[in-house]
Amino acid sequence: MTEKQKHATAYWKENLKYLIILLVIWFLVSYGAGILFKDALNEIRLGGFKLGFWFAQQGSIYVFIVLIFVYVRLMNKLDKKYGFDE
Repeated sequence: MTEKQKHATAYWKENLKYLIILLVIWFLVSYGAGILFKDALNEIRLGGFKLGFWFAQQGSIYVFIVLIFVYVRLMNKLDKKYGFDE
């Protein structure tokens, strides 16, 4: 295996690690907070709405948008680390 292939393999392993972590966070926020833990979160109010309802309707969308920016930042760092940046 050449050095370039080793870099590419390490790059994709790290990329998949980031993807899995970010998707688990999104799952926990969207499915967990919006459905599974809804009853416990509904005891808290945010802007007049129950927190479980808010996560189901708005919160998971906001978290998803933040995760997109986090992913872009992580990938830019990863590209520089492995020399794939422009």
